[in-house]
Amino acid sequence: MTAPKKGGRRSGRRRAFEVLYGLCFAAPDDAGSLEQRFADAPDARTDDDAAEPTDDSGREEFAWALTQGVWEHHEDIDEIVNRFSQHWKIKRIARVELTILRVALYEMLYLDDIPTKVAINEAVELAKRYGDENSKNFVNGILDAVARAIENGDLRVH
Repeated sequence: MTAPKKGGRRSGRRRAFEVLYGLCFAAPDDAGSLEQRFADAPDARTDDDAAEPTDDSGREEFAWALTQGVWEHHEDIDEIVNRFSQHWKIKRIARVELTILRVALYEMLYLDDIPTKVAINEAVELAKRYGDENSKNFVNGILDAVARAIENGDLRVH
């Protein structure tokens, strides 16, 4: 996969988030239907997206890779969310925040070409865009704790 430029990744990340968020309500039965759900999902680009200077080359490929990767590893990722979200069980975490955490943790744990700080910053931006006033702090707190665990060798990157 050719890595898209910054704007393409940001836009692709939003697309992956939107598809994965929709899957919280009606999950596909197999990989084929996941691909179909991705293809059928509306592209919710806004006027803000069009105004951003961006190179969208590789956007859809990146969005699909994130969607597929998060979906394939969501059980392992959810275990990490449970471990680092003190006093919050997965079922109590809002779907918006859980989806953002899943995307960021997939990037942090499985994608070597995305720096941890970038994954965290992008997750906070998604939380500002899609969550409520507490979302960014909640997401940032969990991801910072995971980042420290990775740095300390307490959590293995796959």
